[in-house]
Amino acid sequence: MIETDRLILRPCRESDKPVFADILNTPAMMQHFGGVGTREAIDALIDKRIADQEKHGMSYWAVELKTTGALIGTCGIRIASNYAGAPIFGMHEIGWRIAQAHWGQGYAREAAETSLAWAWQNTAAASIAAWTTAGNHRSLALMQRLGMKRREDLDFIDPRSADGLRQEAALVYVVERPGVSPPALP
Repeated sequence: MIETDRLILRPCRESDKPVFADILNTPAMMQHFGGVGTREAIDALIDKRIADQEKHGMSYWAVELKTTGALIGTCGIRIASNYAGAPIFGMHEIGWRIAQAHWGQGYAREAAETSLAWAWQNTAAASIAAWTTAGNHRSLALMQRLGMKRREDLDFIDPRSADGLRQEAALVYVVERPGVSPPALP
């Protein structure tokens, strides 16, 4: 469990699935993830978070409000193990999904900054990446506020989408471990 001033980040658990289905599987939340999916798809997402935690000791964790214990989203660090063939496969990845009712309150940034600090202290990662589509202005802005820089050489087409039709490019941003010089681009 990781605590910030306002949040608790903890491993996801089976009992979180109904709440995640309600807060993550909405049109606004899924706009850049291929659209609203099935309950089974959200349950599988949480199963992946639980498996990542067991296998790697890290994952996208559940994010709770410290004052109420309310589950408001997910954020953390994981290994990008489900992108075979993409240039980001196997990298450390940071990601976040905070429920729409809590947008604009700084929770995503607070959780992301804490997740990055945890990663620098607890992993040997030289860099951490994040990606989203060009239309996801909120996530792109947060990546930049976190000090992440665009790495066009790592952009990829993500064929996984809820409808199987979306072939939008994933724009990749990377932050280097503090004190480490970034690699030269080709």
